[in-house]
Amino acid sequence: MTRQARTAAATVVVLVAAGLVGTAAPAAAAPVEHITNGTFDAGTSTWWATANTTLAVRDGRLCVDVPGGTANPWDVAIGHNGIPLADGAAYTLAFTAEASTATTVTANVQLNAAPYTTVLSTAVTPAGEAETHTFTSGLTAADGTFTFQLGGKADPYTFCLDDVSLTSDTTLDPEQIENGGFSDGSAGWYSYGTTSTTVENGQLCSAVPGGLANPWDGGVGQNDVRLTAGAAYTLSFDASADPTATVRVAVQLGAEPYTGYFSRDLSLTAQQSHYEFTFTAPDDTPAGQVAFQVGGNAAGYELCLDNVSLRGGEPEPPYVPDTGPRVRVNQVGYLPDGPKRATLVTDATAALPWQLKNSAGTTVASGTTTPRGEDPASGQNTHTIDFTGYATQASNLTVTADGETSHPFDVTRTLYAQLRSDSLQFFYIQRSGIAIDGGLVGEQYARPAGHLGVAPNQGDTDVPCQLGVCTYRLDARGGWYDAGDHGKYVVNGGIATAQLLSTYERTKTAPTANFGAALADSTLRVPERGNKVPDVLDEARWELEWLLRMQVPAGQPLAGMAHHKLHDQNWTGLPLAPEADPQPRELHPPSTAATLNLAAAAAQGARLWAPYDAVFANRALTAAKTAYAAAKAHPAVYASASDGNGGGSYSDNDVTDEFYWAASELFLTTGAAAYRTDLTASPHHTSDVFTATGFGWGSTAALGRLDLATVPNGLSDRARVRQSVVTAADAYLATAGGQAYGLPMPGSPNAYFWGANSNILNNAVVLATAYDLTGQAKYRTGAIEAMDYVLGRNALNQSYVTGWGEHASENQHSRIFANQLNAALPHPPAGSIAGGANASLDDPFAKQLLDGCEPMFCYVDDINSYATNEVAVNWNSALAWVASFLADQDAAAPAALACKVVYTDYGTWQDGKGFTGQLDIRNTGTAPINGWTARFAFTGDQQLREAWMAQASQAGAVLTARNESYNARIQPGATVMFGFNATQSSSYANPAPGLVTVNGSRCSS
Repeated sequence: MTRQARTAAATVVVLVAAGLVGTAAPAAAAPVEHITNGTFDAGTSTWWATANTTLAVRDGRLCVDVPGGTANPWDVAIGHNGIPLADGAAYTLAFTAEASTATTVTANVQLNAAPYTTVLSTAVTPAGEAETHTFTSGLTAADGTFTFQLGGKADPYTFCLDDVSLTSDTTLDPEQIENGGFSDGSAGWYSYGTTSTTVENGQLCSAVPGGLANPWDGGVGQNDVRLTAGAAYTLSFDASADPTATVRVAVQLGAEPYTGYFSRDLSLTAQQSHYEFTFTAPDDTPAGQVAFQVGGNAAGYELCLDNVSLRGGEPEPPYVPDTGPRVRVNQVGYLPDGPKRATLVTDATAALPWQLKNSAGTTVASGTTTPRGEDPASGQNTHTIDFTGYATQASNLTVTADGETSHPFDVTRTLYAQLRSDSLQFFYIQRSGIAIDGGLVGEQYARPAGHLGVAPNQGDTDVPCQLGVCTYRLDARGGWYDAGDHGKYVVNGGIATAQLLSTYERTKTAPTANFGAALADSTLRVPERGNKVPDVLDEARWELEWLLRMQVPAGQPLAGMAHHKLHDQNWTGLPLAPEADPQPRELHPPSTAATLNLAAAAAQGARLWAPYDAVFANRALTAAKTAYAAAKAHPAVYASASDGNGGGSYSDNDVTDEFYWAASELFLTTGAAAYRTDLTASPHHTSDVFTATGFGWGSTAALGRLDLATVPNGLSDRARVRQSVVTAADAYLATAGGQAYGLPMPGSPNAYFWGANSNILNNAVVLATAYDLTGQAKYRTGAIEAMDYVLGRNALNQSYVTGWGEHASENQHSRIFANQLNAALPHPPAGSIAGGANASLDDPFAKQLLDGCEPMFCYVDDINSYATNEVAVNWNSALAWVASFLADQDAAAPAALACKVVYTDYGTWQDGKGFTGQLDIRNTGTAPINGWTARFAFTGDQQLREAWMAQASQAGAVLTARNESYNARIQPGATVMFGFNATQSSSYANPAPGLVTVNGSRCSS
């Protein structure tokens, strides 16, 4: 029998009282609002629409363009999930709706799964007038839904909605269970001892193996349930087992000694039954547990749960985060020659004295604060403490002001070297399709290979498409697990790969990067170390190889395009090791966005891998060209926003930015005129692609612009392109100057969204690039202060990077790093960044805990809050880029050298397979240059063949030339030169180098 049919079957109701010795807790004092974002100040957040229409906020209203010609009202719908329904409770629904033509639609409040029973169904004639409807629920469900059914009309029209409210009366006792209707997947729920735990058709279902000796040898449940001594509780749920099995439901202490407050052994059958029990809690505890203990049965079975509720006791007390000392600092530290600022939270309006103290408590610097007034992002009254003048390297420094002393920190040149390594190391531990070697990264992170077709895995070596998408199967092993789930996504993988590649490519043009010495072979703990390839390129290749496998094969429909994603058929529970995932895996339909991500990342990867592995580089470049051509042939194939079961949808209906990015990378790699034409014709080429809230996976034009500005190329308007980066950086500096915490992000709520920390870091990428382009210290300062925010100088006094800072995130949402749920599992590895403050509160845990939070306070370090506290490859790639930049600022700057270079390409020979170059070095100073070493990097597959008037060699893409004895000294005003022959292929562009150093210093050109 299918799960949907079982859900729709007749319901058996079981009511049992247990221990009625107390009185019910007092009811809530005011109506409870169940609609989040009913005035659409947070855009379309928390609202959904069917796949045949798209939500948009227009003039402050939620609007959809309803297509004509649908057969049924429910064929086009919008709605809001997560509505708790209680039998006998009174509700009030209010809204204002308007349609562009006279029509009648249906407003429903109903179950969110079969049999979709309604508790309110009313006809609405949307004419722009406020409406109010009252009703009493006739059923109990943890996850109801409010919908407008808009279809069944012959002609198209536009429907708009505003001021939506749905409140329940004051008779409901407080709900202690989070996500009991599983509308948010398995969020908030743990499982252990089961073969799999997934959410399908709105139910949590666990495959339970037979032979578990004791009931408690396997289970699903929820921790951190607050219980109040003497209060009466009602526990209710729907449950089934197929075949029949005995399951124990218990309410107990969630840790040793697991004191029991209530338990019942239930004989469950394939017919879903409704159970309801009452009991009185004997103890006060914030650490209770509702557990379904599933062991003790000889045969295996499937347990399914729905509408789990525990009502009674007291409402959850308001969450008050522990923000520590009111002096907020970068908890890791500061660079000796960088900015050093802290933020003081205080009620004082006048300046206050501060002291910087060393580890012995001795004051080493002092001054007075600068009052800043109220910070809009946090609601706090703040002062700035500036101790930039202190430049001595020291450990365990603190800042004291207004009776408060900060967390300790260091001042050292090597501050960010290990963070560069840690943030890049994250990617190896996140790999799919390979055993993770504990000898490299620590035994706590060792695990077998996941998704290599070994049972119970059903992927990823022979993966079919979703039903109706394709008839072929792909070997799609490898790549990175995207975030907290086991899914792999081309659009997120594309930007993450590009940022790792750019972390290395920056070293070829940035004066402080020393041509990548700190990113060379054997600088990371990866299996490929020792292969004479920079380890960061090895890591990027692991994902790039997977991206290539996601391309539609030749001869198939949409050949050359890329499948949008690959993930489990249904959501799985936490924790779950990759090798234990039993879910079927599916390829989802190709999309233009995914195809262009493949084209861009593969084109960039080709030019960077060309000096190391020509065969792989050429394969990547061929795939990039094929993908780009396929995307041009199919420019509007979009991923569905509703395709979110088992994995994120990552839908994107504007791919003009991806076209610009892909054309830019192909032009930079090949120099071909066709790609130049496409990118210069794009509206993004001359528009401002650097938005106030930063770029990300859905807005990628900035990636193309940054590379066009930094990677050598022949664009005629390259000076304007470079200036656009500097102009954007100036805007970010202006924004940061207006923020109490110095970050380049506006203080408005819509600037704090899912993954906002990565956008803050991406704005720091722009600032850092402006510094690389100009050498102006103000841009370096801005990038450094953005990292200060991430590492603790923020309203929560929270370092968002695991292992970095006194109060650092450690419970990020992850099926692998789930120590919060199972102490035998690790926390995320050091260098893992959390998504950060998210004012939209897009998960039920955050919504319940943080409702009404000021934007910068909308974060909690809890594994259940995936919308504020997940890990993700595209967030760590931003962290790695910025950490690498900052690590390059740690070394003392080389002595300045007055020099000017002229690079000349004298043309090709051997039918274009070789070329001759010359570098002239002029001493523009007043003192002789006694001995010289010149260095520069090629952009593609160029290889040195011979040189004259210098001793020259090449490693990777970098050519190093040292003087001969007869031309070692360059007198003031004099010039020396050396020439060389090199080979090349016609596949790659061969521009003049973007950076030439002489004796470690950048020369003008």
